Amino acid sequence: MNEVLKTIKERRSCRAFKPDMLPDEIIDQICEAGTYAATGMNRQSPVIIAVKDKQIRDQLSAMNAKIMGKENFDPFYGAPVILIVLADKNTPTHIYDGSLVMGNLMLAAQSLSIGSIWIHRAKEEFESEEGKEILKALGIEGDYEGIGHCAIGYAASESKAPAPRKENYIYKA
Repeated sequence: MNEVLKTIKERRSCRAFKPDMLPDEIIDQICEAGTYAATGMNRQSPVIIAVKDKQIRDQLSAMNAKIMGKENFDPFYGAPVILIVLADKNTPTHIYDGSLVMGNLMLAAQSLSIGSIWIHRAKEEFESEEGKEILKALGIEGDYEGIGHCAIGYAASESKAPAPRKENYIYKA
């Protein structure tokens, strides 16, 4: 089977990560794959923030859990690295652009035997004053919308088998 199709079919969301930090070269490869996602008219509206700093990672986790209405819960399932995708709101295709970046990040992680999961609520996080302060502290300026968090790390357990695909998923004309 073609390696790309194999990677697509084998990718699963990881909900239990080992605490071990990923090597920079792995993080860089995954991020680079995100930069090759298709974007409307090649405007490249998204940006990726690679968060390895435990303090910032834990702050984001607490913010995300609060938005969920949960306390003492890590929405990132213990992943040591969080890749945040934001996209320029002034680009009409920014949500689609950022979503394609997220897909590339997760597929690249799978191809490198790294676990990943898309975690939502980035929009709400970075609309908040606390989120805006984080961006400011990182030197990120612009009118960005949070698209998602791609939590990555070494999986703590094997992936489950894929669920069967639903009937009538594909129609032909």
